[in-house]
Amino acid sequence: MMSASPSPSSARGTSAAKAARGERARPIYVVNGPNLNMLGEREPEHYGRTSLAEIEAELSACAKAKNVALVFFQSNEEGRLIDCIQDAAQNARALIINAGAYTHSSVALLDALKLLSVPVVEVHLSNIFAREAFRQHSYISPAASGVICGFGAAGYRMALNAILAQTDMPQTGMPQTRIKDTAP
Repeated sequence: MMSASPSPSSARGTSAAKAARGERARPIYVVNGPNLNMLGEREPEHYGRTSLAEIEAELSACAKAKNVALVFFQSNEEGRLIDCIQDAAQNARALIINAGAYTHSSVALLDALKLLSVPVVEVHLSNIFAREAFRQHSYISPAASGVICGFGAAGYRMALNAILAQTDMPQTGMPQTRIKDTAP
């Protein structure tokens, strides 16, 4: 935790210190799990009619207004999600994750998320605590700084704003990026 006026020895957490260490270019990863590529079509009564592409466009506009870089990734495969999280452990300054159904079943994703030393925000479009009993447990929450659920697509924007408020991140001016899942 930073004090109101940090001394030079405690300046590690300040924006200037982060910039001096080269962290200005580190993007926020936005990672989405299985079936989220079907948003807008799949169970709109739970997940809404907004597509993943529309969520990414809105989040990109929000990030651009704040001069923040994002990297988007979606996969239906657990191993590819783990690969992306491991990449984020080396390259991200924060991570937003909607692990979809893997939230309720994947210890492997939890283990990967534990590699990160940056903020992690878990997002769910629906209120998982008002759903079926099996959806009310998250294996990944222990690795998250916070959880946002039940606010639909707006949850992603809330997660981005929470990360920026929590970390006092410097501005980057980097473009938004989409990593393609190149699974055969």
